[in-house]
Order: sequence, then C-alpha cells, then structure tokens
Amino acid sequence: MTVVVTTSPGFGKHGRVPDLIAEKGWEFIRCNDSGLVDGGVSKHIARADFLVVGLIPVTAETLQGADRLKAVIKHGVGVDNIDMAACTAAGLPVCNTPAANADAVAELAVGLMFSMARFIPQGHGSVTSGGWERRIGSQLGGKTLGIVGLGNIGKRLARLAIGLGMKVVASDKYPDEAFAKAHGIAFLPFEELLKRADYVSLHVTGGKDNAALIDAATLASMKFGAHLINLARGEVVDLDAVAEALESGRLGGVAVDAYVQEPPAIDHPVFSHPNAVFTPHSGADTLEALENVGLMVIEDIQTLLDGGRPARCLNADKL
Repeated sequence: MTVVVTTSPGFGKHGRVPDLIAEKGWEFIRCNDSGLVDGGVSKHIARADFLVVGLIPVTAETLQGADRLKAVIKHGVGVDNIDMAACTAAGLPVCNTPAANADAVAELAVGLMFSMARFIPQGHGSVTSGGWERRIGSQLGGKTLGIVGLGNIGKRLARLAIGLGMKVVASDKYPDEAFAKAHGIAFLPFEELLKRADYVSLHVTGGKDNAALIDAATLASMKFGAHLINLARGEVVDLDAVAEALESGRLGGVAVDAYVQEPPAIDHPVFSHPNAVFTPHSGADTLEALENVGLMVIEDIQTLLDGGRPARCLNADKL
C-alpha cells in the first residue's frame, strides 16, 4: 500500500481530493502536531512513500530513515522551507504546485487594498462596538500599484488591478516583457518602484536572498503615506521597521498575511496599530485553490508511481 505522509493542514480535505485519495487506496497520515518540531513526521517517515509538505520545514534530519520515500511534494508554491540540496543528495524529486492558488492569493491582495483604502476593519469595529465613526477613505482607481515579483500571482493581481483602473508597475529578476507590454505594465528597478507606488504588494520567495527586503531604509524611500501588502513570507518584511513607519505616518497602512513565527507574538507594537490589517496566512485558503493544489499533488504522486517524472519537478536536472 502506498503511504502518503503530509504536514499540510489542508491537503486531502477539500473538493474531489479526499474521494480521490480514498479511491486510490493510499494510507494517508497527517502530521501537524503543533507541539512537535516536525509535526510528528519522524514517527512515520520510515514507512512513507511520499511526503507532502505544508509549512513545517524539511531538513536533512527529516529524511533520516526515509528508506521508502520516493518524492517530496509541496502543497503550494514556495519551497524555501525544503532543503533542496538534502533532497537531491538523497535522490528525491521535489515538486510543487505553481499557479494553482494564484487567483486566491491575488484576490486577497485586492481585498486587503480595499480594506486599507476604505478602513473596512475599523468601520466594522466601530459599528459592532456601538459607535458610528465614518472615516474618509480613498479610491483605488487612478492609484499606482507596485508589484514586487511578477510571477503567476503577480500577473493575476496585475490584471485585477488594471480592471479597477489602477496603474501597475513591477519589479522582477526575470521580467516577462511580453506580458508587461500586453498589459501596459512598466518594469522598474525596485528602488524606483518604491518611490512611485501608492500600494506595494510583495510576491517574492522567502529565504536569505529576500530577508528584510522591506526594512527601515526601503520604507524611508517609499512614497509618503503609501501602503504595504505582504503575501509572501514573514522574513521578507522587518516588522520593527514597519511599526516605526506606521507610527511616524511614513507608511499609511500595512496588510500582513505571512509571519516569521506562526501564529505570531501579538505583543509586538505593529499588532496594535489602527492602520494595520492581519490575516492568518490564508492567502491560498479558498475551496477552489485548495482543490486545485490537492489535485496537482495527486497527479504528481500517480505519475511517480507509474514510473514517470512530473513536469513540475524542480530538481530534475540534478537527479
């Protein structure tokens, strides 16, 4: 029997995915015990044929004793929590599910922009507490959105923003010039984007290369009163610097969905600021996206069981 171990809290729960897993007769083991560093993977890794990864890191230690393991598959896009070198050294393909949740994350980014522009959380709190504070907001139409990382999510967000009448500029290490030209998007150096954008939305990978991409210096270079959205990874933004920028008025608002520690320690001053909006790393949490991601994971597992190599294998050239 094929044994599938997962650290993803969402894999195998939504849409057609649970029925498909049942039909295939796989043994399915969920390991997301918050009291254990590895979620409980070490108890089952010796029997696992496939490891489907959520946010719990996969390290060389995770793979010890994984004699049956055939692949490591990310239930999502970002693989910064997977030790690619260790997996490759162990002869394990690493796959992910690109674009499966792009619509969900992009739509949340738009929702967060509206939340900040129209003070929706503050209005809700005012009414439900018996008050009636009407705050004057601003419209998104005519504003400039700076997208840092114009990949699958960034492109979907760009289309939505253009539909709202926003001007879109972008920064990307590997610019898709054809897409930009087709949609009237200007590629700018990161520093120039920060100076021009009314809203800056981050859609880059995590890891050391992008650690503290937004810090005191980059915040100081942003347009005064601009708004920041982080739907990437927690380490991409220095929350200490963000709290100071909010307090000074340099930053008009911030919306955060990803944190270095999850759940975060809410005694940090940023969590009490009235112009900050927070969501619990739920950018990809729609029924549609979770089903899409799950179906892609199942497809790749089946391909590997049939002796093939998934097209979404990230280290195929090194195996």
